Amino acid sequence: MAGRRAAIKAVDWLAFAERVPANQKAMFNALKTRSDSIAAKLTSLPAKPPTIDWALYRAAITKAGLVDEFETKFGATVVPEPKDTQTEKINAQEQEANKDAQLYVQESKARVAQYEKELLKFKNMIPFDQMTIEDVNEAFPETKLDKEKYVLWPHKPISEL
Repeated sequence: MAGRRAAIKAVDWLAFAERVPANQKAMFNALKTRSDSIAAKLTSLPAKPPTIDWALYRAAITKAGLVDEFETKFGATVVPEPKDTQTEKINAQEQEANKDAQLYVQESKARVAQYEKELLKFKNMIPFDQMTIEDVNEAFPETKLDKEKYVLWPHKPISEL
């Protein structure tokens, strides 16, 4: 039992709580409460089960060989422990999530650099109240009017066409 206790990973509940969305706080609190109760039960158990006093049973039971038979069968009994099949999957998911997070950070840094260039452009441009229409069209090409598509703009009479 002590070997299993050493293998159990400690959970950083504060870091876990920071990542829980607000709509899932109740489920998180229930999970933490259940985990704490199970951990308390595990720590209350002794590392080794109490030893059986076979001499006491030999003195109390008169049938010859019965206690010896029980003792040998008890000693040969092996309680199988389930194999841990999920840790590898969880570690693989964690590595995949780390890769995704690193990729997202790199993409975010690229976006930040692009936005800083745009911000520098906005800081260095002429104030809007001092711009002419040509200055606006030069700074923001998407605002330039397409004369072929909008031939009547700006308010040309049909007679002039």
